[in-house]
Amino acid sequence: THREFLTIEELIRIEEKEIQIERLSAVRDIFVFSCYTGLSYSDISKLSQNHIRKGADKKEWIIIDRSKTNNRCRIPILPKAKEILEKYENYPKNISNNLMLPMLTNQKMNSYLKELGDICNINKSIMMHMARHTFATSVTLGNGVPIETVSKILGHTSLKTTQIYAKVLDHKISDDMAQLQSKLENKFKS
Repeated sequence: THREFLTIEELIRIEEKEIQIERLSAVRDIFVFSCYTGLSYSDISKLSQNHIRKGADKKEWIIIDRSKTNNRCRIPILPKAKEILEKYENYPKNISNNLMLPMLTNQKMNSYLKELGDICNINKSIMMHMARHTFATSVTLGNGVPIETVSKILGHTSLKTTQIYAKVLDHKISDDMAQLQSKLENKFKS
């Protein structure tokens, strides 16, 4: 089946939208966080300070066992995701629940995300799970991250599962073919 994802342009439109309503702003932030980490709703719902650790590169990583599969995910924290975590680090509801982000039910999140899509003029049915597809397609693969790496970050045991999430974008095909053409031309010149 066709799985929708946001383009980078749509993701930026959501990120940069000025939102005065606190609940919508928080839902937007959580969705964007998921777009930059690939974490699912259920994994973000249990995300605590215990899941933030220093990686081999001395940078912060999220290390969490997926709720659905119990597979370990090791995710380097990108700057956009870090900004969102910092924004909510002293949020009273998070502190009392020992959580990193102010989660609502999945049903409420999806309802508010539809509202957010309308506000941002995005004609797609935005839901929390779309963030994982956006991470796989627009954020990682579309920027040259190998599918094996994306698969590992998403906590998949099989590349076939990752292929369901990740769509190869036309611009990626074009870039790859341009690189191939350049290599072939250089070989023929030598």
